[in-house]
Amino acid sequence: MPALHTRRPGAVTEFVLIFPAALFVTARIARERRRLAAARGPEAPPPAKRATATMLRMNAWRMNSYDGIGALTLGELPDPTPAPGEVIIRVAFAALNPADAFLAEKLYPAKPPLPHVLGRDGSGEAVAVGEAVTNVRVGDRVAVLWGNVGVDRRGTLAELVAVPADMVTPVPAGWTTEEGAAAPLVFLTAWQALTMWSEPPAPPAPGSVLVVSGASGGVGVATVLLGKAMGLAVVALTRSAQKGERLKALGADHVLDPTAPDLRKRVAAAIAPKRVELAVDSVGGTLLPEIIGMLGYAGRVSIVGRSGGDVPGFNPSTLLFRRNRLGGVVVGDYTAATAHPTWTAIVESLARLGQRPVIDQVFAFEDVKAAFARLAEGPMGKVVVRLK
Repeated sequence: MPALHTRRPGAVTEFVLIFPAALFVTARIARERRRLAAARGPEAPPPAKRATATMLRMNAWRMNSYDGIGALTLGELPDPTPAPGEVIIRVAFAALNPADAFLAEKLYPAKPPLPHVLGRDGSGEAVAVGEAVTNVRVGDRVAVLWGNVGVDRRGTLAELVAVPADMVTPVPAGWTTEEGAAAPLVFLTAWQALTMWSEPPAPPAPGSVLVVSGASGGVGVATVLLGKAMGLAVVALTRSAQKGERLKALGADHVLDPTAPDLRKRVAAAIAPKRVELAVDSVGGTLLPEIIGMLGYAGRVSIVGRSGGDVPGFNPSTLLFRRNRLGGVVVGDYTAATAHPTWTAIVESLARLGQRPVIDQVFAFEDVKAAFARLAEGPMGKVVVRLK
């Protein structure tokens, strides 16, 4: 204890008695605070500081490796904040696509930094906008229309997602929020597959025959609906009789089983005397050579996917003599200048048919892995995840 100098001895005696007691009480309080802090873990930021969005944490399905969907973990990531030209969407629904699983298995061209968040489709409420955003206001019900969300930047399997404003569109009037999540990517893909063979892009002539493989999947259903809106004769291929009935209800003119050994003959008989002008194939595998064999002169195949795997022993000579052509669909080729008017045309086409996007099943957010399992089984339409 430091020396004390006073002219009043009584005061010195009193201070000497109180000072050690104060030290003891202060040390005891400090020990108690440390004990309580250790018991409750890291101290939360005070309320005033939590107004800074970067200090908040959202729930998200984290992709921490390229080991597939099974390796996804449900955890936390920092809330995104809007950069200039961006919109923050509080995600209500996210829709799954095969490309999500391909990316998680390192089978996709993009290799985003980890941890990543999958999800290219989503809809919800705009809760913040960055500088220079004029097409979206806070409170708007919006959907991700196109772009690199879920590919090169974090996606919609999270409570919040940051999206460039020119990649956002209002959910169409009369549609549910989950329908808004389910439609954009598959319908933009289907539109490109149907119109890519002309310059500028244009639908096939009305009455042309269209074959759609994997017709009950997300892109398949979208292709059937848009094909009918364009006045095409639609041949839908599905292995399920139950799904076949649904496809007929959606407007398919003919529904056939792609595993039939005489598939080509059945297609030819169904559309006689016409031949197939266009096929949209999302299967590949052993089915693609069969589809090529159905084509008439100058027939084309728009290739969307390969759910059936590699094409074994493909013979390029099958394209000769009839000038058949194969072409890949790249939805990433859309720009803001092309995606928005195309989307308007799609919504108008569905309205003319009196149709809406088809949803197979809606899963809870914590059941994302089960949702991907359903996607792998082969749904009738889109698989959707509900976040709230």
